[in-house]
Amino acid sequence: MRTSTNANRTPEILRGALNDLHDAIRRRAEEIYLRNGRLPGRDVENWVQAEQEILSEAAKRSSRRTAVVIAVDGVRYVGEYETESAGGYTPGEFAAGDPVPVRFDGDQMFVQRRNGQELKTTLVHQTG
Repeated sequence: MRTSTNANRTPEILRGALNDLHDAIRRRAEEIYLRNGRLPGRDVENWVQAEQEILSEAAKRSSRRTAVVIAVDGVRYVGEYETESAGGYTPGEFAAGDPVPVRFDGDQMFVQRRNGQELKTTLVHQTG
């Protein structure tokens, strides 16, 4: 059975994302409470409204852009791309550790796909 290092980190990543989501909903519910004049007994309604707003905003963001992480000479680059213009690229097309040809041009990172097409990304983070 083959596992990738990314798959082993998923629970940690998800826990962090869920904590961030919970915090965002809590803050929005508090904003709604304050905006509506601090009416008592509306905790559930405020939470439901906040949850709907935050999840709707998150869905809009995630449907437009996603990211790919590439390591080159010990440096990790994160490039965001628009799913609509990714030419059919799907996350997971490359397994962790696969050699991936990549080129850089300013704040752009171009990832060579197996089908010969390039995935154009915008560099948003670099570590290492």
